[in-house]
This record gives sequence, structure tokens and C-alpha cells, in this order.
Amino acid sequence: MKDISFKKVHLDNGIRVVAERIPSVKSVSLGIWVGVGSRDESEKEGGISHFIEHMFFKGTRRRSAHDIALEIDSIGGELNAFTTRETTTFYVKILDEHLSKGIDIISDIFLHSSLVKKEIEKEKQVILEEIKMVEDDPEDYIHDMHSFMVWDKNPLARPILGNTDTVRNMKRESLLRYIERHYHPDNIVISAAGNFDFPVLTGQLNKNLGKFSRDKFINERTMPTLKGGIWTRKKGIEQIHFCLGTMGLPQRHENRYALYALNAIMGSSMSSRLFQEVREKRGLVYTIYSYISSFTDVGLLNIYAGTSKEALPKVLELVIREIRKIKRDGISRREMSRVKNQMKGSLMLGLESISNRMSRLARDEMYLSRYFSPEEIIDEIEKITPSQIRDLTEGLFKTPYLSLAVLGPVNKEMIPEKLMRV
Repeated sequence: MKDISFKKVHLDNGIRVVAERIPSVKSVSLGIWVGVGSRDESEKEGGISHFIEHMFFKGTRRRSAHDIALEIDSIGGELNAFTTRETTTFYVKILDEHLSKGIDIISDIFLHSSLVKKEIEKEKQVILEEIKMVEDDPEDYIHDMHSFMVWDKNPLARPILGNTDTVRNMKRESLLRYIERHYHPDNIVISAAGNFDFPVLTGQLNKNLGKFSRDKFINERTMPTLKGGIWTRKKGIEQIHFCLGTMGLPQRHENRYALYALNAIMGSSMSSRLFQEVREKRGLVYTIYSYISSFTDVGLLNIYAGTSKEALPKVLELVIREIRKIKRDGISRREMSRVKNQMKGSLMLGLESISNRMSRLARDEMYLSRYFSPEEIIDEIEKITPSQIRDLTEGLFKTPYLSLAVLGPVNKEMIPEKLMRV
């Protein structure tokens, strides 16, 4: 995209705004990002970040929940939110001509949620159903199960949704205290991408959010220790689902681009080693993939697959074999070139979405405290070498780091410990 310009400014109250102007589009994606998530909760507060995210859509002093839905639909916009282990995000996507209205709506729900007790009680039932939905979906639940085991008693181990007890015990006073503690200007980033004038954008944001003030709270997170091992849980389903994890890298790590490349080589696409070896050549799975979870101070590199009871040992053996191959033989220059082209292509295709650009801007600011242009990222991708990939694999995939969570008609005896040696 041509004529794209980036700016970082601060509102009158210190809230950071990072924005990319893209005049070739006719829309704007804007997000309010708060640096708080499930890892910032006490055990009794489990799920409160996510619960607050839900409650912000249940009405304000000026608008009912129905009014909010009608207003955003009447301008053809999208208003939504999501919670992760370290962030809570509220976002709106609208046509550029409706920027003022979009900012007004999202600011209203962010600052003036009523948190009516009747709505809180109603929303408890909604989230309890959401928890059941996750528990009924083994491909979804296995990742929470793995996190719970590998991070042990650290807050990172707990599910984002909380559990039935913590959700049932949510109180309005607890929500207000949590908001008071974590929702302050120093902990907020606003990101925007699309067609807008910078003075108009900052003027509207200052008008709606620039006077918001609250005392700063220093949020100290406890760094977890990675716990290896094998955990199984019986469940009456047809397939066995597993998540195999090892040490990853934190968000700011200098080798993060090499980790992205390793993930692409192993299992993030149809041409990846695991997909080709396990699914295409042998037909032992329908789904197999790898993914990265990176946080402020730690990270994981995980591999997921769903397979039959009979094929489980073979699938695990093939996964471990591919890891050993990379450690022993490294990767060829041809594979390195292919993966670099894949990464660059994925980056550029992602930039076609203003929502992706908005999210990337926010994450760069929150985790790296600066803007990375596409040209800088491509330059970092070009610097990755086969020896760097091999060294990274050697450093991350060590037997004590390996963690395996298995869900389905399974016994621990079905998994020989020798399979977990790399």
C-alpha cells in the first residue's frame, strides 16, 4: 500500500495513540488495548478480565445494550472485544465517514459501563455456557489443559474464562475494584489503521478519552517456571487429542524472527514438515499444526494433533523424529529460502487487512515500545540463517523442557517415556 504514514502521539492524559493512515481504503479499524489479562488475576478473581470485557457491552448511562447494537449496526460497523492472558481489547471497525460515531460508541462503553447487578447475574449464565462449550470441544480444551499443567501454579496456568466457582462468585464491587486498579491511562494503548486525518483522529480521541484519569498502578507479574512431563486425562470421545510443548521465547527476544521461521518449518502451513510427514504421507491425522505463545517474559512452542488411539504412539514418534532431524541435520538453504518467501508473503497479505494492521501496531507498542515498518520486518526475515534455526532448535527442544498433555480414551502407559527424548 502506498502513501502509508505512521504517527505516535499522546492524548492530554498520557494515553498512547499509534496510528497508520492508509488513504487507499474507505474504513478505519480502531482498538483500545489494556495491558491486563488473566495472568494478572488472583486465584479468586479467575476470569474477571474476560467478565469485564463482556460487561462493557451491557449498557452505559447513555445507551442500553440494545441501543449499542442498533447504533453500530445502523452505520454498518463492527464492535467487539477479546481477552488474552496479558491484554484486554475493545475494537470498532467503521467506514471512514463514521469515525466520529465509532469513537463515541467505543469510548462510551469503555468509560461508562453501568455494570448493573441484574446484567451481571445474567452474564454469569452466558459465560458458564461458554466454559461448557470449551470443555465440550477437545481441540479447544487441550490447549487450556496443557497450559494448566506446564505453568503449574502460576496465574498463566489458569483459563482465561475462569472456572464455574469464580464466575458464579463475581460481584459488582470486585469488578469496579479491578477496573480501578488496571484501567488507567498508563496501561492503555489506542491503535488505529485506515483512512483518517491525524488531527481529526486525535481531536476526537481527546474529546472522548483525553480527560479520563486514574492513579497509576504498578502491575508486577510473577515469572513462571516451565514444567515438563506427561499428563493424560480420560474423556469419552472418538479421537485422542494432544498438545506437545517446549520452551519458547518472550515477545522481545532478539531471536523471535528465527522462532517464527522454525514454526513455519515445523507445522504452521500445508507445506510444513509435520503436515507433510504425518498427514499427507501417512494419513494418520486430519489436523496437525504448531503454534507459538509468547508473553512478556516467557514463551511456548506447541504442536497439536488429533489422531486415533492406535496411531498415537506413531504420531508422537514422527513428531519427535522431525525435531531430531532439525537438531541433527539443520535445514537446507532451499528450505530456508522457501520459508522466508512464505513469511514475507504472509506478512504482506496480512497488511491488506486494516484490522491486522491495527492489532500489529498495538502489540508492537505494548511489547516492544516502538513501531516496526514492513520494510524493517522483511529485513529481519532476510537475516535468518539455517545455522540460526538449528541452534534455536537445539536450545529450545531439550528433553527436560518437553511437556505433553493428552486428552481422550488414553492411559499414560500408552506413551513410552523414550518417545519424549530429543
